[in-house]
Formats: sequence, structure tokens, C-alpha cells
Amino acid sequence: MSYLALPFPHSGHKALRKGRISMPGGVYLITATTYHRTPLFSDFSAACAASAAFHQHAVLGQNKLLAWVLMPDHVHLLLQLGTNEELSKSVGRMKAVSAREVRRVTRSQGTIWAPAFHDHALRHEDDLLAVARYIVANPLRAGLTKSIREYSYWGAVWI
Repeated sequence: MSYLALPFPHSGHKALRKGRISMPGGVYLITATTYHRTPLFSDFSAACAASAAFHQHAVLGQNKLLAWVLMPDHVHLLLQLGTNEELSKSVGRMKAVSAREVRRVTRSQGTIWAPAFHDHALRHEDDLLAVARYIVANPLRAGLTKSIREYSYWGAVWI
């Protein structure tokens, strides 16, 4: 008797949003992946366009981008929500504007980001600096560079 492997039962990306809340002033570690984990940001112009988009005032609104790193197939953001901001809308804005900018510079029409994202709300006892260091060290752990100084697509407010 053989069994057909079926995908884990879930209600799609709605399951990821279940229980998600937006705390004004709250700090969130966010991970968003490219569509099908395609390494789109191995392309210099695409990576530059996305990186620049993350810092636009129209994208950030009242939010504060504390730390970030853009990897070939995903991005990690340490985001502090502004008083009138919602987490899902804020991340949606960042993904939409960065996707538009990437399409503009690469002259492509494809989908840039996967529809969902992962978030983790940091508690008061969490060390922001330690989380920021973890985010920024991602290219080192992935073997993309031997020194973070040699990697162009990251930032932190502490530096």
C-alpha cells in the first residue's frame, strides 16, 4: 500500500495572520522571502533598488527601520511600528514599493515577493542590539562575505 504525500492542511496565508497584532511602538523582527525563493537580489541593480525603497519616507510612514539585511532570496527587517501604523499594512507597503522599484530597474514584470511574511514581536526583555547583530550577520553565516563591511545591503541605526 502506498500513501500520497499531501501538503500540511492549513488555510493558506490566513493561517500566518491568525493572532497577529499591531502594537504601536512595538518592535518586530520580520522576514519576507522572494517568490519561490528566487535569488533575485543577487542582481546588483535589483538589490540596490530594493534597499533604497526600504528607506523611502512614503514606505516607512511613522515606522522606524532599526536594522535590516537584504539577502539574495529574502529580507530581514527590525521594524518599530509608529503610533498609527499596522504591521501587515506596513510590511505590505515595503514589499509593494520595493517590488515596483525592482521591476522598474530590471525591466521585468515578474512577481518579486512571496505573498506572506513571518514576524516575531520582541518583548521588552529581548535585547534589540543582539537581534540587530543577528540580522546584520546573516551574510556572514550564509557565506556570502567574510566581512560585513564588504556586504552592501544592510543597515542599523546604531551604526
